[in-house]
Amino acid sequence: MKQIINILPAGSWAESDAADQFIADYEGRHRRRIVLTLESGERVLLDLKQARLLAHGDGLVLDDDRIIKVVALPEPLMAVTAHTPLHLLQLAWHLGNRHLPAMIEEHRILVRQDPVIADMIAGLGGHIHPHEAPFSPESGAYAGRGEHSHSHSHSHSHSHEDHSSH
Repeated sequence: MKQIINILPAGSWAESDAADQFIADYEGRHRRRIVLTLESGERVLLDLKQARLLAHGDGLVLDDDRIIKVVALPEPLMAVTAHTPLHLLQLAWHLGNRHLPAMIEEHRILVRQDPVIADMIAGLGGHIHPHEAPFSPESGAYAGRGEHSHSHSHSHSHSHEDHSSH
């Protein structure tokens, strides 16, 4: 079985050089170690030190030098919008406080469909619009970035007490 030996970031290689494609939704593209089935039916091994999101347009370099293009499937999302930029920032804080993967755009935030989150956003005065698109959320401050990876311990408290009077 062929193995992936390198990942070329989207835009850094000529997509016309792709020998095959790996097509998946967000869950299928956020991996550490798995056998991937390519569009042709060929199976290849992905074995990374830590989980990462394979972005649309990334190139997976195989040990025989072929490059496989990553294609992100569209999936049902919710586009969160607000009345003002400040209101959108406040909604972003509430979404982030729930550790939700999110795509941050200038005038909206895209999150995966979730009726509980939709009710929360509506209760905060935000608006939810159904949307279908490939989902590639922010990777997070502690995600590995090439050689500059960091670890993030969750030993800190996640209590949500009101400390405003202190």
